[in-house]
Amino acid sequence: MSLYVNQDYAQPTAHLRRYSLRLDGFASVRAPYGGGELLTRPLTFAGDRLLVNFSTSAVGGIRVEVQDAAGKPVPGFALADAVETIGNEIDRVVRWKSGPDVGKLAGRAVRLQFVMKDADLVALRYAGAKP
Repeated sequence: MSLYVNQDYAQPTAHLRRYSLRLDGFASVRAPYGGGELLTRPLTFAGDRLLVNFSTSAVGGIRVEVQDAAGKPVPGFALADAVETIGNEIDRVVRWKSGPDVGKLAGRAVRLQFVMKDADLVALRYAGAKP
């Protein structure tokens, strides 16, 4: 989204300034170059894919571990299985070595651990609910 502001109106130095806002991104959780983590509370979801709205630098990235409600990594969704997410998108599917399908975890209480480096996490959502 872009906003245009007229500056120095009626002055010889009058000009327009353009400000841009990230789509659906007014606030985020930020991790510096040194890294950081975010752990969610236990949550229950419907769907078969986890999607994130995020932005990383060229050297940054985000990995996601799915844990059970007690904090134990779910086999196949541990941090070691996570495929690093790099880029700048509003709807990227999170992946693990076995693929993106988290449908077998739907309806169970899980925690998500985001391990980030030089990255902003704006939002997450589940999609593709199975009938």
